[in-house]
Amino acid sequence: MTPRQQRDSQPSDLSHSQDRGSQPADLSHPIKLAIIGASDFQNPLILAAKARGIETHVFAWEAGDVGERTADVFYPISITEVEAIADECRRIGVDGVACIGSDLGNITVSAVAERLGLTANSMDCVHRSTNKELMRRTFEEHGDPSPRSLPVTADTDLAVLAASLDYPVIVKPADRSGSRGITKLASAEGLEAAVQRALDESFMGEALVEEFAEGDEYSVEHITWQGEHRFLAITEKFTSGAPMFIERGHVEPARITPERAEAIRAVVEHALDSLGVEYGASHAEVKVASDGSIKIIEIGSRMGGDCIGSDLVRLSTGYDFVNAVIDVALGYEPAAVPEPGQGAGRAAAVRFVFGPEDRAALEALRAEAPERLEFVSPMYAADHAIVDSGSRYGFFIFSGDEMGEIEKYLPEVEA
Repeated sequence: MTPRQQRDSQPSDLSHSQDRGSQPADLSHPIKLAIIGASDFQNPLILAAKARGIETHVFAWEAGDVGERTADVFYPISITEVEAIADECRRIGVDGVACIGSDLGNITVSAVAERLGLTANSMDCVHRSTNKELMRRTFEEHGDPSPRSLPVTADTDLAVLAASLDYPVIVKPADRSGSRGITKLASAEGLEAAVQRALDESFMGEALVEEFAEGDEYSVEHITWQGEHRFLAITEKFTSGAPMFIERGHVEPARITPERAEAIRAVVEHALDSLGVEYGASHAEVKVASDGSIKIIEIGSRMGGDCIGSDLVRLSTGYDFVNAVIDVALGYEPAAVPEPGQGAGRAAAVRFVFGPEDRAALEALRAEAPERLEFVSPMYAADHAIVDSGSRYGFFIFSGDEMGEIEKYLPEVEA
């Protein structure tokens, strides 16, 4: 297989391969979908909708992103301008509104859907799943295991706070994703700088100082319809480690026992109920300690970013997660999820480029197993520091019929 160098012209090969749930076969007018965001990570959603003959109306700040070109109609309106987007969607007569992998976009999706009477999670659910302080309090109220957490603002007395903490701790913004503004501290030294960094990244000027949860890290992907959570996959995660924990790669399925997988799934599905998730994709991040205890780091009521939802779920399970998100946004029940053992049964991974070792792994794949290379992103010059997920130099996606075919190319080999 030749690597797919450009996703701005090629839709998923599974776009039409599944029964589209309860979507009517004949409509009197073209289906119109509003898509919030135009970046490379939103582009699979645009392409999947277009492959189904759905008219795509894309909203984003004009910045030359790929979705500006691939959309049927592009509107240079910032995704934060909810009322302007809602007014335009009302004028257009859209049938649904969606985005993938973005907390900020998810807020706009819910707000626009609420104003237009479209299918989406409630604003209460989205607030709880995008504000980490509200999320922690929700988990406490419902008995969901998660790290102890303290809210911090610019008015917090950090000297008093520092004396009350049990180290190590994690400092992070209360409302961001993509590893932005995260710092691990082993002592009170550096607390002021870490808090300021988190506050600077926060849209609402709030941060959290949390107990550092030990253990292996995983994410869990679900699609939910009318409150029924349909399990898709558990993803194994690799990070840069302390102090920022920027994600270096992901692989599906996670290399864990069935017993551990079932325990993780049970914890996450209870927490999805606690948050009030009723519709669409969700992405939970958990840590599992050596004794098997599980703590929820966070849960987003949206698809996971970093190509997890848009690519890895499809490649590893055969389930078209992106089209399921489209179905739900349009008010259709999504296609049935394959029973364990009945999906693709493959292994899939994404690796992000941080330095020469990652580029060497890419070149090794090209030389040794080009048929396993699914996609290579444009590569940015290594002329800046990597401080969060948005500043990585590029990425590549690869897959194999079994885990042994791709393990040597995972980032942990060099760790």
